[in-house]
Amino acid sequence: MDSCNLKGFAIATYIMLTVSVMYLFPHPIVLVAFGVVPFALWGVVRFSFYVVIGFVVFSFFRIHEVFPMIEPLKFPMMLALGSLLVISIRLTITRNLHPYWSKQFTYLMLFFILVTLAIPFSANVGVATTAWTGVYSKIIIMTFVIAWMMREESHFIISCRIFLVAGACVGIVALINKANGVGLVEGTRVTIGRDIGSLLGDPNDLALVLLYPMAYAIASFLENQLTRFERVFAFVVFVLLLFALLATQSRGGLLGFLAVVGLFAYNRVRSKIMLFGGGTVVLLILFAVAGISDRSSGGAAEEGIDESAMGRIYAWEAAWNMALDNPFLGVGINNFIHNYFSYSTHWDGMNHAVHSTWFGVLAESGFLGLFLFVGLIVTTFTAAWKILKNTDLAKLSPGMRVTVNAAPAGIVGFVVSGTFLTQGFIWPIYLQVALVIALQRYFHKE
Repeated sequence: MDSCNLKGFAIATYIMLTVSVMYLFPHPIVLVAFGVVPFALWGVVRFSFYVVIGFVVFSFFRIHEVFPMIEPLKFPMMLALGSLLVISIRLTITRNLHPYWSKQFTYLMLFFILVTLAIPFSANVGVATTAWTGVYSKIIIMTFVIAWMMREESHFIISCRIFLVAGACVGIVALINKANGVGLVEGTRVTIGRDIGSLLGDPNDLALVLLYPMAYAIASFLENQLTRFERVFAFVVFVLLLFALLATQSRGGLLGFLAVVGLFAYNRVRSKIMLFGGGTVVLLILFAVAGISDRSSGGAAEEGIDESAMGRIYAWEAAWNMALDNPFLGVGINNFIHNYFSYSTHWDGMNHAVHSTWFGVLAESGFLGLFLFVGLIVTTFTAAWKILKNTDLAKLSPGMRVTVNAAPAGIVGFVVSGTFLTQGFIWPIYLQVALVIALQRYFHKE
């Protein structure tokens, strides 16, 4: 069925449906409602990019949990339904989504297939199924959709601005919670929405969310041809994100921040000895300012290798044992904690998170899964770096230069922070993969 026939069929079906409903419920309000539907659908399709990016922002930055008063409005659910509707319409009726493929998609799909095949063999099938259906499958679908829908320069520029605003919102609420002593972990580490079970209720996960827009804030501030307002706003967002990140007292978050800043400095500082020496000094200062030594776990009060570090070592050892016992499929997505007791050599009465993206992927998807995941990261960073180095930046608009500069920095921040933060099956890296694939396509078409 061609496009014209399909549209005609859709219109005829809509008219028949309207008449049928009016016959069963002869009330003027029904006619008004059906009259509004076409305009609503037009708006959703016309502004489909905003619907999809809105879903991503609410899913990743957890805006409805940052501001609990909007929770009853169910924005994530409405945006999810809107995104599915947009995808369906643009694939079947308007046919202007234009899917394409890339090397990163190959690694992504192979990894996704492996994770999916492992579900029936997981140690806890129910937990794996819930994680797959509730979050991971949606992330994979939206990775494709975002990459396919980001086609115009305005899409990249708008995304950058939205990420900055969302990051600023999270940072402000985090600092307010810190000042008021709300939801603090270990008495000093800030969180958001801990009382409602938010993802941001873990200081390490909060640090990860704060880290993502950092690259955009730095790139925007360093872009001389942006307006004064945009640069000042980017600097303000950077300061908010930095102080909120310090308030989490997350060592992985601080290392990730240093990696993001370091990549920008690497491209601008000629003396690499000065760069690495200065980076070491900055890291020590950040750890002091963040008050890492005052933490209940991993603080200065603990002698030798602190409790937090030893906890990670024990968790990584357990992850290695899981991979050795399940080398091909792992123990299943989101199954590490549920298997900790069986594979840990040090039991302190409670299960622990793995606190490492790499060991987490290794444990939950096996050696093959880790190989595919690393392949996805490497090809994504390589593509972002080639765009940065092979593109004549002077010919690009200031907004596009910000995106091009931020892309590889964001991935480096993920790689470094991923050593201490568990982020293999959540939004950040997949959002960055989609962005780089879209950038690659954009410049290839140019």
